[in-house]
Amino acid sequence: MENFIVSARKYRPQTFDTVVGQKSITNTLKNAIKNNQLAQAFLFCGPRGVGKTTCARILAKTINCGHLAPALEACDECDSCVSFNENASFNIYELDGASNNSVDDIRTLVDQVRIPPQMGRYKVYIIDEVHMLSASAFNAFLKTLEEPPAYAKFILATTEKHKILPTILSRCQIFDFKRITVEDIAGHLHHVADKEHISADDNALHIIAQKADGAMRDALSIFDQLVSFAGDKLTYDTVLENLNVLDYEYFFKITDQILLGDISGTLLTINDIIDKGFEGQHFLTGFGEHLRNILVCKDAATARLLETAPSIRNHYVEQSGRCTVSLLLSLLDNNNRCDLNYKTSNNKRLHLEISLMQMCALTTFNTSSPPASPVPIAGPGKLPVRETTPQAPVAAGVPAPAVIQPPPAEAKAPVQQEPPEPPAAKKPQETVKMRDIKNDFTSITSIKKPVPKDGIEELTAEGEVARSEIATPFTQTELIIHWDDYAEKLKHDSPHLYSTLKNSRPVLTEGWVINFTLENKVLDDELSLRKTEMMEFLRNNLNNFRIQLQTTIAEIHKTLKPYTDKEKFDLMAGKNPMLRTLREELDLEIEY
Repeated sequence: MENFIVSARKYRPQTFDTVVGQKSITNTLKNAIKNNQLAQAFLFCGPRGVGKTTCARILAKTINCGHLAPALEACDECDSCVSFNENASFNIYELDGASNNSVDDIRTLVDQVRIPPQMGRYKVYIIDEVHMLSASAFNAFLKTLEEPPAYAKFILATTEKHKILPTILSRCQIFDFKRITVEDIAGHLHHVADKEHISADDNALHIIAQKADGAMRDALSIFDQLVSFAGDKLTYDTVLENLNVLDYEYFFKITDQILLGDISGTLLTINDIIDKGFEGQHFLTGFGEHLRNILVCKDAATARLLETAPSIRNHYVEQSGRCTVSLLLSLLDNNNRCDLNYKTSNNKRLHLEISLMQMCALTTFNTSSPPASPVPIAGPGKLPVRETTPQAPVAAGVPAPAVIQPPPAEAKAPVQQEPPEPPAAKKPQETVKMRDIKNDFTSITSIKKPVPKDGIEELTAEGEVARSEIATPFTQTELIIHWDDYAEKLKHDSPHLYSTLKNSRPVLTEGWVINFTLENKVLDDELSLRKTEMMEFLRNNLNNFRIQLQTTIAEIHKTLKPYTDKEKFDLMAGKNPMLRTLREELDLEIEY
């Protein structure tokens, strides 16, 4: 039976040009070889499966090649290259830092460094997982790493750069390997599939690339697993079934239902997802990524951040056109809060369903049109208002406002003739009722606007009287909320007063009087300068114009002066007269 070689080994890059996703690093290494500017030590760091050890082997092979190609690649024909390809090179040593992490292992390495190469120009030492060396081993390695022989080169590889001593880092040329993009992984998988004569869908390869999370070795391992399962034909459905990945269509479907406010459809869809064996946490993670993809598609500048197959990208663009940015941010926030609290919830399914129903209600609220404001009309017992804009829209079911025109001068009735009583005759000293204001005006501010004196009465003074009668009840909690809101406005202008308002709590008493205690007179004077502004803020936000603010200054308790020894004795003797007798019998004197 023929031995099977996994794809990660079989298709491991052998030249700099075949390394996937690390173009900047490979170009830098090739230029260093070309200009003969090789450092004595290199540190390759980055996530797993991104090509650190592969690049180290290619570098070691290339610098020892006897017939270097013009493209600065190894020839694979000289004795050095042949011995390297057969894993029989005596000039290249690979060590595992996890199993050779003691001082004795490093001493053995240092002894080997003293022997020059028997063939080729350099002796190259590749130490993988170098962060596993002990502190003593690192210290024993310092001198050799800093001043090695001219023929010795060290290549250190690690996934945890922060665990390496700074003294080691300062002696190395550091290369940070990045995660390989989904497009690069999918392209390499397509190349491997062609070499193996396997038919693979582009969408299936993109799913594998996303599952690999930037690691080429992981992607090739998943690819081998799926080929063992599906044979020589790799389809999108096969990948979803084997990798336990939720289909994109579920996310698109549930997003459409949320945009329509379809709570019933959303609950049925999530039930179908759970019935297929997917956990709620798995759905929340995928749905958050889905919403993020829709958000990045809103702008052409960020659309390149979308790492999906081209056929699915068009679906994202189409769905993003039906969502607003504010709505997407709200949905993402709701999904994130549900994800954070999911593990601690006792009823996880109910917790997930409530979150989805809230999303449906959120989209319904955002898309519904606000109710039209009531239009003031004239009538018996009502204050007439002139219609200033004839084209102004009128809410359905509300009669159009009456337009009152002043009578022309030539049509004035004789003085002796008693004119008919107008529909809204002005009554002297009439107080405007709150119910009339609420029915006839869209806001309190409209009362203050002057009205032309052409048969329409003045409203300013009466409006102020009516405004002062508003006393909407509120609680201590509501007072604290708006109190803190006003304090935030003073954060930069008056830090001391801001700190006082935030740390001390006002107390609401009868008659809408707010009692507040200040520490000193200076703060009381500063608050007095802002009292009018503060009261206007609280009255408007609490809709209560009878609020009054009463401030008091806290009493400062004076500390007692230090007692002398005689005063201390007198106080103690006053409480226990036997002390005086004891002092006299022992003939004790008190120091003054």
